[in-house]
Amino acid sequence: MTQSTTHQRGPRGVVPVLAFAGIVVAVMQTLLVPVIKDLPTLLSTSPSNATWVMTATLLAGAVSTPIMGRLGDLYGKRRMLLMSLAVMVVGSLICGFTDNLVVMIVGRALQGFAMGAIPLGIGLMRDMLPREKLGSAMALMSSSIGVGGGLALPLAALTAQHADWHALFFGAAGLGVISMLLTVAFVPESKVKAQGTFDVIGALGLSAGLVLFLLPITKGSDWGWTSGMTLGLFGAAAVVLVLWGVMELKLKAPLVDLRTTARPAVLFTNLASIMVGVAFYAISLVLPQLLQLPTATGYGLGQSMVVAGLCVAPLGLTMMFTAPVYARLSAKYGPKVTLILGMLIIGIGYGAGLGLMSAAWQTIVIAVVVGAGIGLAYSSLPALIIGAVPASETGAANGLNTLMRSIGTSVSSAVIGMVLANTANHVGGVAVPTMTGFRTSFLIATGAVALGLVFALFLPSARRSAKTQLRASSEEDANLRAATEALAGFHGRVLSPSGAPVARAKVTLIDRRGRQAGSALTDEVGRYTLSVPGDGSYVLAATASGHAPLASAAAHRGDHRAVEMDLLLPAGGSDVLA
Repeated sequence: MTQSTTHQRGPRGVVPVLAFAGIVVAVMQTLLVPVIKDLPTLLSTSPSNATWVMTATLLAGAVSTPIMGRLGDLYGKRRMLLMSLAVMVVGSLICGFTDNLVVMIVGRALQGFAMGAIPLGIGLMRDMLPREKLGSAMALMSSSIGVGGGLALPLAALTAQHADWHALFFGAAGLGVISMLLTVAFVPESKVKAQGTFDVIGALGLSAGLVLFLLPITKGSDWGWTSGMTLGLFGAAAVVLVLWGVMELKLKAPLVDLRTTARPAVLFTNLASIMVGVAFYAISLVLPQLLQLPTATGYGLGQSMVVAGLCVAPLGLTMMFTAPVYARLSAKYGPKVTLILGMLIIGIGYGAGLGLMSAAWQTIVIAVVVGAGIGLAYSSLPALIIGAVPASETGAANGLNTLMRSIGTSVSSAVIGMVLANTANHVGGVAVPTMTGFRTSFLIATGAVALGLVFALFLPSARRSAKTQLRASSEEDANLRAATEALAGFHGRVLSPSGAPVARAKVTLIDRRGRQAGSALTDEVGRYTLSVPGDGSYVLAATASGHAPLASAAAHRGDHRAVEMDLLLPAGGSDVLA
């Protein structure tokens, strides 16, 4: 489950470089938002065909995120991060040189592969950074999606308004190349890797299931929600995903460890992530349209594309500024509390937004409040996931969590798009969104936040003994300690025969079937932390340079109490069974 891979000092430049990669991903996602309504004309196609330019990126990102995370765990997170960015650059260049719809869709699908950068970056941070820096670093990485989106929107609008729209893709390609160069220069490869092989069949099954599920969500409003195509795809998705889940449960090295995913700490975090994704995208859909509608409608604010982008930009900027605030709050109260607080703030923002839609400055207030809440919520999610899975599964687990957020944004886009379309006034063949549609959209977002709040309340609370608190270093990130010890497992120290701590020793947890159930590297004072998938007998195997290996029998009741077990490594000789 969790691993303590703490270093005394993380490589310099890792955090800003990885956060920049996250911002590049967000720029790619929001690239075409200012020109969405013009895409049919620009690509000489129908509006329904033009939507595939957005849908292709969503589908590719959803499919590639958990797969790239697992590949990163197995073969190197830095290597897969560079590959994700390289594919995005190729896709951007393809889009930059074409006006053909099919070629554009292919390029946009390749751009979607960049979504894997978020979980891979969080995994690299966990493997390299000391605990006291990890909380705020993960918060910054997680919120980089909002930061990049907020900054990209006005810049993309300015570019689209004063230059050829293809310049947007060349700009994205340039940012991708810069991110790759910075990653090569400042981010070393992680030494923490998972055991086993890549589950190709599982990857194909998950990809098919996700495409079958997300396709009718994104196209349902065009096809009709009760049409045979929409219902048939939903039914096929259910069958494929159930069969995929049955298969994954039988594999020794699955693409996604469903047993770990079913644990309350992981399950309810992922469910809450979907709701936060719904809330995040709702404001991005409503405010730009409200700001750009002409004042002749009686409620439109009559702003230009660029001004509308500037008014929404505080959404992302506020998310960035909440990262250090999150670190302090989480260190004191834990990531569960910060997630709940974030959702409450989002709810307040949307509630206030129901009455604050009559001036441009009011939309800025809404963006700031909602952005602060989303920043806290998004920052909490990777900490909760990392505290609930083994370090060797960090990439895959965070990839799945990122996928949950993407599903939330997809559902938000489909539902709110349907609401705005069904409540629009049709004037001269043009659909004009109404204030009723905007307010209904905000109510939907508020309902999603309320449901997410319920999921967050079901997250396990941290239970720490006084002895553990006294032994923990005051500089450790309380966020990770709380998340780690909220779940069942073993913890202790690896010591030499003289009683001195052994740093960088590897402790492997082996279950009763002889399979690896987790592993950890000790920190600078010899501490390790591991969790167990259930009650029963285990073996803790410890190895370190200059010492003989040790295999020690252990047992756990499967409750929330962490069993303390110090391991004394022999100076030399044969294996020892304690």
